[in-house]
Amino acid sequence: MKNNILTAVLAVGALAGAADAREIEMQSIYQGTLPILGDSGQAITERISVLTGGSVELLFRNPGEIVGGNEIWDALSTGAIEAAWYSPGFAESVIPAAGLFTAFPFGPDVREYTAWWYEGGGAELWDEMAAPYGVHTELCAILAPEASGWFREEINSVEDLQGLKMRVFGLGAAVFQKLGVEAQSLPPADTMSALNLGTIDAAEISFPAIDNALGMYEHADHYYFPGWHQQTSLITFHMAQDTWDSLTAQEQASIEEVCAANVALTSARAEAIQLEPLAKMENENGVTTHRWSDEMLAAFEGAWDEVVAEKTAADPEFARVWDHISAFREQYATWSALGYVD
Repeated sequence: MKNNILTAVLAVGALAGAADAREIEMQSIYQGTLPILGDSGQAITERISVLTGGSVELLFRNPGEIVGGNEIWDALSTGAIEAAWYSPGFAESVIPAAGLFTAFPFGPDVREYTAWWYEGGGAELWDEMAAPYGVHTELCAILAPEASGWFREEINSVEDLQGLKMRVFGLGAAVFQKLGVEAQSLPPADTMSALNLGTIDAAEISFPAIDNALGMYEHADHYYFPGWHQQTSLITFHMAQDTWDSLTAQEQASIEEVCAANVALTSARAEAIQLEPLAKMENENGVTTHRWSDEMLAAFEGAWDEVVAEKTAADPEFARVWDHISAFREQYATWSALGYVD
């Protein structure tokens, strides 16, 4: 009898939630089929629906379904879209320091980046940057280190980079430009079109699981590591601030908890899924993996130092964020040296 009553109560609650359901379209900059980058964005929609009792239904929209990738930030800030699956670095043309909140050359690993974001003031600093645009942000996924790039020819020196047209995301693009590359920052979907059309010669996209899924081996044979430009990357859920403020406290808390859990889930999964697709590309598709020489890594790091000097001089907000995360990293290095085995 008690079970029947409980079932009836739950059914009534579910019907009430369904009746009050609010559908919110979430424009993604990442294709939903991509491992971690896209499919984890689809997964949060299901969990948010469950935790809110169906009162919030996020509708995942693949790239371009509502607006193009380069239009997402403006669309959010003007209210043209209510939510997005995104990375702050794509807003770099609007907020010059945005790239520091996604990934940057020779930057932190998963432990250090999440420590800064959650406990070191990173989230609060980003909220300051996003507030004038009316955009609310939740860190909602995190990636393993990326590959450094795909090249049609072997790269043995800085001279080999001269004149290459290459898709590179964020601050890594500025480093490649310093070394003679014609760097372009394109959303992933546009990158594949550019490779197919031959308008770019090389590209970096992500880690092996994603690069394999996209068939990057069809365009180039030489695959370089480590991903000095993106040792980890932050993926974010965004909502127009007016829409966020219209949610109930329970709905907001549900989204916050789902995103926090998703950070843990994606950080673990991203580490676990790389070797099989990498082996497939090497053994079945003729891909040759390379590790950059010490000389090349030194060249990349030297160019990055130049980029930082220029950007901190040109933009006080970039300088403020850079000083903030650099101070945190300097303190964290003491703990890392003590607590972890090299």
